[in-house]
Amino acid sequence: MKTPSHSSESECNSSGPEERTKKQRKKAAVNGDTVQTPSKLNGCSTESSSLHSSNDSESDKEVEETPEQKEGAFSNFRISKETIRLLQARGVTYLFDIQAKTFNSVFDGKDVVAQARTGTGKTFSFAIPLIERLTATVDRKRGRPPKVLVLTPTRELAIQVAKDFKDITKRLSVACFYGGSPYNPQMDSIRNGIDILVGTPGRIKDLYQNSKLNLSELKHVVLDEVDQMLDMGFAEQVEEILAASYKKGSESNPQTLLFSATCPHWVYDVAKKYMRPQCEHVDLIGKKTQKTATTVEHLAISCHWSQRAAVIGDVIQVYSGSHGRTIVFCETKKEATELSLNTSIKQVLAVSLHGDIPQKQREITLKGFRNGAFEVLVATNVAARGLDIPEVDLVIQCSPPKDVESYIHRSGRTGRAGRTGVCICFYQRKEEQQLRYVENKAGIKFKRVGVPTANDIIKSSSKDAVRYLDGIPSTVIEYFRSAAEKLIEERGAVPALAAALAHISGATTLEERSLLNSDVGYKTIVLKCSQEMHSIGYAWRALKEQLGEEIDDQIQRMTFLKGKTVCFTAVCMTESLNWSF
Repeated sequence: MKTPSHSSESECNSSGPEERTKKQRKKAAVNGDTVQTPSKLNGCSTESSSLHSSNDSESDKEVEETPEQKEGAFSNFRISKETIRLLQARGVTYLFDIQAKTFNSVFDGKDVVAQARTGTGKTFSFAIPLIERLTATVDRKRGRPPKVLVLTPTRELAIQVAKDFKDITKRLSVACFYGGSPYNPQMDSIRNGIDILVGTPGRIKDLYQNSKLNLSELKHVVLDEVDQMLDMGFAEQVEEILAASYKKGSESNPQTLLFSATCPHWVYDVAKKYMRPQCEHVDLIGKKTQKTATTVEHLAISCHWSQRAAVIGDVIQVYSGSHGRTIVFCETKKEATELSLNTSIKQVLAVSLHGDIPQKQREITLKGFRNGAFEVLVATNVAARGLDIPEVDLVIQCSPPKDVESYIHRSGRTGRAGRTGVCICFYQRKEEQQLRYVENKAGIKFKRVGVPTANDIIKSSSKDAVRYLDGIPSTVIEYFRSAAEKLIEERGAVPALAAALAHISGATTLEERSLLNSDVGYKTIVLKCSQEMHSIGYAWRALKEQLGEEIDDQIQRMTFLKGKTVCFTAVCMTESLNWSF
């Protein structure tokens, strides 16, 4: 019999994957090409359909300046020409919303609590105005203590924040102190003098308690990702550090700035210990339901854990490709290591990142990912906060996280700085309740989609292979010309090239998978009826009348759809059954 193809995902209340590449952001439109047979079964008909995508046309018209760009124009703020030049070198041409709304308050020395979605530019919200203030009264004295202290919960975030400061100032000394790094370079920085110090609470406390670091002259204190820092048990360390500069009720206390994507009520309670009563509150989320970035599309795929690695490989191929960047988040270090070594992710190179990896190697890994040395980063939550990695096309979460804040921060690694991105969350049947919990608390709606079909994988792989061909020099091609001519003579031009493209892309084997639960060896069938079905039993009776009682062992997960239809998964190898009736 002819093997029926997967059913249209739009019929199964889900949609096909969107094809994205690193340089082109074209949204894919999914169409179900339905092929119906004329025969009927008790008023019912079966159909199978395939998915194909077509790229929407892109407008070539010039984009007019948006209200956000007008509001964030550099001319509206007290920013020096030198800083503007350095910002433009970073690709920043105007202040984002959170930056524009906090600039004057930070510049004027007010205490600020700021909450905004991930990827909206919170680091520059405090970095730009603080640099402008310090530059006006720059002190070149050797051994000078820091005027600005920025505390972050993780070493990776500390490195990122310090880099952001260094990129937009050449006149101020910026140092970054964190655990796992040698003391000698940090001591050299202290002896030479520091204007802006970024670090993690553990190392800062260590240097301060050993009288190596003077914090008595701090003028500005920033707690970045404050909710995670206090939630991770750093509250006591932070209080010991700040005790050097804070006196209860004193107006001479340093300016205090709290920035985060999520601010539970207890964060505000802690803030009262350090901040003046008249502090400014800037909340760009407020009572809005959606807590995640609006530039991220949230998808969910039902998949048993045993099939997950193989499906992740297909998802990466279709949604990101061999030329895009993907971050895969796992719950445990062991899981991250095993997944990064899994041969199912065959089209691209994957590297793991977690807390057991030495700090130096973690820095090398992040640098390699930023520079495009490899395409897939498999990480635990160590990469979930604050890291600004450019052009991450896809974020995959292997399971719904237990706390919503983790989902918000993980998904925020894509769709940053106005770019679009996709976040896909895998879940098992037993995790459906947790998935709905994340939906409700994060204020999002997951679009349930099926696994990529064979057609999706082939199209994406073909595009990747063609891009590889574009990068081969003509001088190299000449060496293979005689072999190519011989191959064309033996097999024909089109079959030979098609086989070469398949090998280049790595798509040499394709497996049928159920759209409903990702099980391998199954296909999804849609049963349509002219009469409304009031129960699943009606569909079962109709199928058994046509195909026999043994159909019980061939069908799984029969599910009602909208209208007069049901869908189910059937074993691919059921050659004896004719699904067209």
